Amino acid sequence: MIDGRVIKGIGGFYYVETADTVYECKARGRFKKNKNSLLVGDYVSISINENAENTIDEILPRKNSFIRPPLANVDQLFIVSSVVDPAINTFVLDRLIAIAEFKQTEPIIVLTKIDLDESYKKYYDLYTKAGFKVIACNNISGDGSEEVRELLNSKTSAFIGNTGVGKSSLINSIDNSLSLETGETSKKLGRGKHTTRACSLYRIAGGYVADTPGFSAVDIERCELIYKDDLPYCFREFEPYLDKCKFTTNCTHNNDKGCAVTQAVREGEISTERHDSYVQLYNEVKDIKEWERK
Repeated sequence: MIDGRVIKGIGGFYYVETADTVYECKARGRFKKNKNSLLVGDYVSISINENAENTIDEILPRKNSFIRPPLANVDQLFIVSSVVDPAINTFVLDRLIAIAEFKQTEPIIVLTKIDLDESYKKYYDLYTKAGFKVIACNNISGDGSEEVRELLNSKTSAFIGNTGVGKSSLINSIDNSLSLETGETSKKLGRGKHTTRACSLYRIAGGYVADTPGFSAVDIERCELIYKDDLPYCFREFEPYLDKCKFTTNCTHNNDKGCAVTQAVREGEISTERHDSYVQLYNEVKDIKEWERK
């Protein structure tokens, strides 16, 4: 048995990269029996068989996983938002950041089309103050893409952004071997409207980048839910104040008496915009009961 990483899965076959080569493998039946699905990005142990199919025998512990696309062990999530056409939606951006935090994936905000509107500076300042890495990219000149490229080294990264935000242009400027077209179609995979939608990992700039056809903001919003008890910890600028609330065990951080978080909002230490997003997310999940989670 040797260890490796699943870099592609399609048609019941999994392609596992090891230290010296890539093996085509089938999963052991017990994974299906235990409802433990293999994901692209999984670290696995495999058996190499001379006269039979190679098999994946064990899934090693995961750092995290996403439902759609089925992807595991992601270090960084580049959240791509354009400042215009389409205009930035801070609530959607904050939801995606919270999901990344919940999944123990570092969110990196990429602002595109800055050549069309200088209002990006207020968003740059907003998220920098909240403690995030923010990169401003000019899709015409390519400014900013090298900064993104440098962050890929030794990491597994995925890019998320809705149609029209310039995600494809950004990825192409980093490494055009993926040849992503405007409609997020990868020539390298031969994928189009009617072909198999596969998730794959590619080695780029010293790291792995996920080519994820289903990784849109809408998909991840629908598939990933953060419950109210976990939500405050997904807003990193709240953390210095969470243990200072008067009623730490049941404070909702929404104008509760003695709440240190809302006090920090009033004093300008936490942005009103970010806190408003938190309250909106909290209101979506506050009535979900414990038994409904199962």
